[in-house]
Amino acid sequence: MNGNLDLYCLDDLLSPEDLSVRDRIRTWVQTRFAPEINRCWNAGTFPLELIPEIAALGVFGGNIEGYGCSGWSPLTYGLALQELERGDTGLRTFASVQGALAMNAIHMFGSDAQRNQWLPGMARGEKLGCFGLTEPDHGSNPGGMETRAVKTADGYELTGSKKWIGGGVLADVAVVWAKVENEPGIDPSSAAAVRGFLVPRGTPGFTASVIEGKYSLRIGITCRLEFDRCKLPSNAILPGSNGLKSPLQCLNHARYGIAWGVLGAAQACFEEARSYAMQRHQFGKPLASFQLVQRKLALMADEITGAQLMAFRLAQLKAAGKATFVQISIAKRHNVAVALNVARTAREILGGVGILDEHVSFRHMCNLESVQTYEGTEEMHLLILGEHLTQIPAFA
Repeated sequence: MNGNLDLYCLDDLLSPEDLSVRDRIRTWVQTRFAPEINRCWNAGTFPLELIPEIAALGVFGGNIEGYGCSGWSPLTYGLALQELERGDTGLRTFASVQGALAMNAIHMFGSDAQRNQWLPGMARGEKLGCFGLTEPDHGSNPGGMETRAVKTADGYELTGSKKWIGGGVLADVAVVWAKVENEPGIDPSSAAAVRGFLVPRGTPGFTASVIEGKYSLRIGITCRLEFDRCKLPSNAILPGSNGLKSPLQCLNHARYGIAWGVLGAAQACFEEARSYAMQRHQFGKPLASFQLVQRKLALMADEITGAQLMAFRLAQLKAAGKATFVQISIAKRHNVAVALNVARTAREILGGVGILDEHVSFRHMCNLESVQTYEGTEEMHLLILGEHLTQIPAFA
């Protein structure tokens, strides 16, 4: 929604707050985060020293009202995540894990005491959270989770493992999803037995470790979580959590953010490719003067514009309380696919130099390969739409 990519004048529909938040975060990303990107990418780490500044932007729990959170509209929140991902997917993912997943879980399903204990500090970036749903053997099928919480006389005993958990080793509290045993009237192997638990760092039996060797999302810390008969008090459970639908509600918030975030990555790639094509000369004239290059640029802009319109309409529906999980699923799959195709095409226009870290498109392309998988693979989102269209589930 900026410059030559605002082909349908969506900026005209943004409020002063929308524009202020978008431009403020864009400036911060350009001046404070961008200079650190290559160092962090090559080292495979996150610029932890910038966390207070990220929190000051208001992005942690940006959609939550109260508890020191920004209380932004869905549109403002989406624009904020767009600008974070213009810098790097790892930056937007960090904010999404903290806010859309961990903080939203506590806000939606926690007790008043849990909200007051954790949310203000998390909004300020003084406390970090993670979200433990995915397991080594259960990614697209979270209902098959094997992590168990056995009810005891004075609380719960948690046993199991989680994988691909953003920020696990940094988290002061882990939101962990497990199936509760000894719950009267509920089959402990069913999705109905899923409940959320708050597990603070340092709890005996809880360990976290970093997954090394990633080619993607290198500006991010991805972890394994292990729970070995981890004893929790009775007030560790999120009292409002009730079945698998609870963590899936959190995923809806995160998927909405992804649909917006990837627009930032796509715009960054397009802008880089267009600039390069205008400046690079071959056969005595700019690359941009060749028909095939113009075709690529036109198709990239066309795809980004369609994705912008989808995200904008989804924000309107979400603000009205009408957005469905199917609509959010469609937008996540569609916009990620668009952004990935734009990144690949941008790299083609850049030619050989496109693989160098002085350019952003290859890095965005690598990151988007991960985004196409996490929070639901392309295939799973197509099956969600397929079930909606036919009323026939085809997940297995």
